[in-house]
Amino acid sequence: MRLPEPMLAASLDCLPDDLTGMQCEAKWDGFRALATRAEDGSVQLVSRRGTALGGAFPDIAAAAERDLPPGTLVDGELVIQSEGKLVFEALQQRLRSRRTAQRQADTLPAHMVLFDLLHTPSDGAIMAWPYHRRRAALERLFADCALGPPWTLCPATDDRTVMEEWLSPAWAAVGIDGVLLKPRQSPYTPGRRGGWRKVRSRQTTEALVGAVSPSRTTPRSVLLGRLDADGRLHYVGRTTPLSTTEAALLADILTPAGPDHPWSGRRFSPSWSSAKNLAVDLAIPELVAEIAADTAVDAAGRFRHLTRWVRLRLDMTAVDVLRFGEGNRPADG
Repeated sequence: MRLPEPMLAASLDCLPDDLTGMQCEAKWDGFRALATRAEDGSVQLVSRRGTALGGAFPDIAAAAERDLPPGTLVDGELVIQSEGKLVFEALQQRLRSRRTAQRQADTLPAHMVLFDLLHTPSDGAIMAWPYHRRRAALERLFADCALGPPWTLCPATDDRTVMEEWLSPAWAAVGIDGVLLKPRQSPYTPGRRGGWRKVRSRQTTEALVGAVSPSRTTPRSVLLGRLDADGRLHYVGRTTPLSTTEAALLADILTPAGPDHPWSGRRFSPSWSSAKNLAVDLAIPELVAEIAADTAVDAAGRFRHLTRWVRLRLDMTAVDVLRFGEGNRPADG
């Protein structure tokens, strides 16, 4: 079974006034993934980037082999819960330490929240079906196979009051970071934003890690960049000091850049008014950072004030980041 690219969602700043024909799902703070058990019984678990995740999530891979009928393909979100809230950092730890993934799975198991069904044993590929019909088939899968943990059926509603509640700080605090709006008649369009819309409950955005200061081995702050329409990397700002944990994670996975880096030879200052040069270590701009930033940007979209590092997004790539000049708004994805 050939796995499709996951369907994507475009961002909205808030719930639209007209929700006619829309179904809403809670958006989980986790890793997007596809899970399949092929007709021959083999199992695949892959990220939205196509990375194999079975080694990092042996608990989910084993559950897919045990629970899913051969010929089943599902789309969902990998999450890990601890003390009543989702822990994104625990997902990253699974990716960093695959040799200890089974031990981590035994102590802090993962779950997979399913929100779409793309292939069934009886009907084959059903991506062309409208969303409401795929959703009904997914609900039957849970009922017919008596699916329980680690599988969770993603909550869905057409009640605006419930949607607004999911966007509240109370739900954000436990790991619901927004909602997804899906037209009931929409097919599943791999790799495209075919009508799905995303509304976030927190105001963050993404940028690429273009360099660190003062050095790759001891990063204290990050220099951020975004690509323009021609693929050129532009500097957009710098972060406040990293925590010890985030600095260690970044130092562990940064890839140093060669002389062809677009910022090679460029000088950076610690602040707008400073004439001093900032010590920097250039990196290949492949890592995505989630940052919190205020609305003060210049005409080109550069952040005028230091941004706050939120976390590394190992589940995202450069294509998920806003283009240079598009301002401080959440990226599509």
